[in-house]
Amino acid sequence: MGDVEVPDVKQLDITIHESALVEGTLGLIKQLRPQWQDVQTKIFTEGITNKLVGCYERGKFEEEVVLVRIYGLKTELFIDRDVEKENIAALSKQGLSAPLFAVFNNGIAYGFVYGSTLDEKTVRDPTIQRLIAKEMCRLHTSKNLEEKHEPGLYSKMTNFLELCPDSFNDPDLQKRFVAEVKSKSELLEEFELLKSHTEKLNCPVVFSHNDLLLKNIIYNKKTESVSFIDLEYAMFNYQPFDIADHFCEYAGVDTVDYSLYPEHEYQLSWLRNYLESWNEMTNCKETVTDLAVERLYVQVNKFALLAHFFWGIWALIQAKNSTVDFDFLGYGIERLNEYFARKNDFLALEMP
Repeated sequence: MGDVEVPDVKQLDITIHESALVEGTLGLIKQLRPQWQDVQTKIFTEGITNKLVGCYERGKFEEEVVLVRIYGLKTELFIDRDVEKENIAALSKQGLSAPLFAVFNNGIAYGFVYGSTLDEKTVRDPTIQRLIAKEMCRLHTSKNLEEKHEPGLYSKMTNFLELCPDSFNDPDLQKRFVAEVKSKSELLEEFELLKSHTEKLNCPVVFSHNDLLLKNIIYNKKTESVSFIDLEYAMFNYQPFDIADHFCEYAGVDTVDYSLYPEHEYQLSWLRNYLESWNEMTNCKETVTDLAVERLYVQVNKFALLAHFFWGIWALIQAKNSTVDFDFLGYGIERLNEYFARKNDFLALEMP
């Protein structure tokens, strides 16, 4: 079990094996909610990093669901699980995360957020997009987290590149890998190029989610609110990265369509909403100018390149290690291809 003990959170010496997912989860819930009589389970299939099981009492789904997340194989190589627990505990006190109930040997149990996950259409709904911009600002201005932090993006990317495979044992995977992915030395050169471009922008460093794909945003129509879930990749990072990463995810995951990446005018409207929320939450009395919006637009689209690169390399690592039934190699190739397709245009953007 991790070294970090979060106050008010149960520490359970339990290991749940993927081969006995439901049985192991029920055993954990028996310790966590001993008063529950007839426990039902629901396996969630959207995630591509971990296994996720929802547990609830029969007939009481609307009252309480406990989510049990079993960490994906070897994900500890690139996710700091202790930091994740601390983040959830700190952010839940501010209403920015569901509560953490328990930590066990290879996972966590935490609260369920009610609502609907977004898709490629609902994310563009004018009401929902404003709610997302505002919620992102709430996260970026969150309290009780140390004010001064170095951005973790470059060190995380360095870690990813070190873990990036050189080859695959599976001959079909190896053939695709050699044919469609550049060598590690070439990828390192690309990273250094991106780093040199984005460092010069001197962007604010904020506490960021870093993985705001559509399935990680929950819309509750009843309360007219959105919530962000899954804080595995949360860390201090450059402000535009979180926005850029979210825009990249408009393309979807299962069926990726990068023509859905937000166009210029759409981005300007979204970014204006974000900056207005930012000024409100930071007690800045200034009016959001067209210049400020255009400057953020340039920053965001340069960081979009890093977002594609980040998840492209991540997917190659997952292709080597994960047991989740997903074409990680294909996804990694798609992300890296989109990086190269956008590279020249986005790097050529000049700050107004």
